[in-house]
Amino acid sequence: MTAPQAPQVIDESPDARRREQRGWYWYDWANSAFPTTVLTVFLGPYLTDVAEAAAGGAPYVDVLGFDVRPSAYYSFVVGVAAVFQIVVMLVAGALADHTGRKKGIMAFFAYLGSLATLLMWFVSDGRYLLGGVLFIIATVSFASAFVVYNSFLPEISTPDERDTVSARGWGFGYLGGGLLLAINLGLFLNAEALGLDGGTAARLALASAGLWWGGFTIIPLLRLRNRRALAPGAETAPQAVGRSLRQLGGTIRDLFRRYPQTLLFLIAYLAYNDGVQTVIAFSATYADKELGLSDTVRIGAILMVQFVAFFGALLLGWLATRYGTKRIVLWALVGWTGVVAVAYFLPKGAALPFFALGFAIAIVMGGTQALSRSLFSHVIPKGREAEYYSLYEISDKGTTLIGSFSLGLALQLTDSYRFGIISLVVFFVLGGVLLAFINLPKAIRAAGNEVPERI
Repeated sequence: MTAPQAPQVIDESPDARRREQRGWYWYDWANSAFPTTVLTVFLGPYLTDVAEAAAGGAPYVDVLGFDVRPSAYYSFVVGVAAVFQIVVMLVAGALADHTGRKKGIMAFFAYLGSLATLLMWFVSDGRYLLGGVLFIIATVSFASAFVVYNSFLPEISTPDERDTVSARGWGFGYLGGGLLLAINLGLFLNAEALGLDGGTAARLALASAGLWWGGFTIIPLLRLRNRRALAPGAETAPQAVGRSLRQLGGTIRDLFRRYPQTLLFLIAYLAYNDGVQTVIAFSATYADKELGLSDTVRIGAILMVQFVAFFGALLLGWLATRYGTKRIVLWALVGWTGVVAVAYFLPKGAALPFFALGFAIAIVMGGTQALSRSLFSHVIPKGREAEYYSLYEISDKGTTLIGSFSLGLALQLTDSYRFGIISLVVFFVLGGVLLAFINLPKAIRAAGNEVPERI
């Protein structure tokens, strides 16, 4: 029988907390390579091209016995990944809270995802199915690691610090993702001079995101600290999973019985973030396939978004400290609605309007996500952070279950990206209306937390 561990003494002084916060920011820097280089720019158009080449002029490709349009393949893969994410994220969050081994669980998923991304180098010569499988593994791992990463936020910051800490992390992530994207942009645009074709350059970009993600993850793993952990050998892995899932069941029951306002926030976030993530995931494909923009314009605009989004995240974080987090998120959703509506009317080849639209996206994008993350941290009870963030992450970072299937269905039926993109307006409107009805002070007090001065 294993003797119980002595309680671990954690230095929670302001200096120790700031050191941990600085380490925490680096995971945003590390994993942002995946949404920028892989999700936003390269994989959608590249995987669509691979599927089109495999079709050989036919209207459909075979996907496990189903006829799927090459233009719709990527969106359906994203939707399938969302289904797997729902299950795996819930297990990851429950395990992190039950065992207390947050760093180890975060490391496992981060390195599994980075490896799958690295292996995207082999997606060529009609291997669209391999690309889909690797994407599913990578994006499920990405989201599961992010569940645990987010759950550190309430532990390493005070209630009044969270908007600022969350915004800094998100902004730092945009800088990291933007830097790698700039390198890959230079490689892609100069591929011919370097003796490479476009497909090889795209595969190099995808693989580089895996290396970047895995390499920089070392820094937060050295800085972040587990607050508690089970004694070594106290439970076998199956026992830990089983107990964690039972604990998760209790958490979900509490969500319905004791925290209805927190549940309403999750539903609101599910709605508007589905729209946000669908726009992010398919913007490059929309610019390529619908607007007919060149690689230079398309990737250049998205690169611009990464660096402007750094300032946008900090700006909205600052505004939240002055005017309240909820109010700023609601105004950001108004901005998102306008962006999607304008995107529908963009004419083909309209490079300058596309850049202007990208600038608007950059201002609202980081703030919407960073402030939602910090807002949620106030309405969840202590000791259950990872479980609640697993519910939160169901619609975050690419888990665009409803949005991606809606866009995929529109493409399957109409073969029109414009019809698909305008349908996303409903997600922002519905999410904003639900958020407006939430009584945040009541939700914060019900979770047993202190109500910040401005919320």
